[in-house]
Amino acid sequence: MRQKHCRTFIACGTWVSLFILGIFSSSSHAEDASKKPEGPPPAPVRVAAIIEETVSDQITLVGTTEPIARSIIAAEVAGIVEDFPVREGDFVEEGVVLVRLRSTDLVLRLKAAVAAREKVRANLVFAEKELDRYTKLKDADSIAARKYDEVLYQHQSLEQELVRTEAEIALLDHDIEKKKVVAPFAGFVAEEHTQVGEWIPVGGPVVTLVDLAHIRITVDVPERYAVKLVRQSQVQVLVASLSNEPFAGKISAILPEGDRSARTFPVRVRLANPGLKIRSGMEARATFSLGTGKKALLVPKDAIVTAGPNRLVFVVVSGVAQPVNVQVIGYYDGNVAVEGPLKPGDHVVIRGNERLLPGQSVEILK
Repeated sequence: MRQKHCRTFIACGTWVSLFILGIFSSSSHAEDASKKPEGPPPAPVRVAAIIEETVSDQITLVGTTEPIARSIIAAEVAGIVEDFPVREGDFVEEGVVLVRLRSTDLVLRLKAAVAAREKVRANLVFAEKELDRYTKLKDADSIAARKYDEVLYQHQSLEQELVRTEAEIALLDHDIEKKKVVAPFAGFVAEEHTQVGEWIPVGGPVVTLVDLAHIRITVDVPERYAVKLVRQSQVQVLVASLSNEPFAGKISAILPEGDRSARTFPVRVRLANPGLKIRSGMEARATFSLGTGKKALLVPKDAIVTAGPNRLVFVVVSGVAQPVNVQVIGYYDGNVAVEGPLKPGDHVVIRGNERLLPGQSVEILK
């Protein structure tokens, strides 16, 4: 009988323990259910409103970059190349020595000319003293006029001889200086035309130097568009191998003679090349603005995000940023004309959009 009561007590204790564990377990699950998963914190951003304006039509054509200046640097005097310190691909500043020709014979002739000048100067000092002495004697009627004239003419002859020797020295200095061929402008050495030990005649080529501080692009524009272009008007130039951001250029010339068979006219576009990133021979896409206009949605260029081949903007609605794919149809003074599921007044992110995630909450900064 005692054993039966004992088993009953143990069984009751077990059920009580399970009941207590169940209560704690239910409470724990309730607490876990009340905790919602947390997403990324709101990202601080700046936004701008999309606007709709009338903009000019644009046409994009392909051209090739070339240096604004390309020159074959030549030697002004003949000689043997003694020093050739530059190589193809080097960037040289204006005034840097490109080639130095041998000038030993000129240096020796210069020494002789300097010695001859000093001799003339010494004779001239003596002749001046003689002229002073004979002038006093002439004034006192103590010498014949003929003797005075001889001393005077001798003095004048030495003055002219001094002028001649000084001119000869200046000419030799000039010829020695011309034995150094220097860069007339800053640029890259594109080609070498001589080497140490070679004889260069007068006017012989030394190097080809290209100036890439400014770039020129020649674009063949169809006749129907060329008549709408105006010199000095803005052109957006995209060099895809360097950047997705266009460079600002201007039409420098519209050539009056075109290709009769293709009915195209060459248009020159000039643009600055900061950092010398653009090289000669690169493909460039030039976007010209035409006279006709159309309505377009404009967003600041900083709102455009490049995702591989696609372009998108982040639109903020109720504190949440959502990506919207767009197509760029033109560039207008810091703004970009786009097409896509957008409308005027929508707010797009212009700062802080590089790391935004789709559907991420944002905090708009003032």
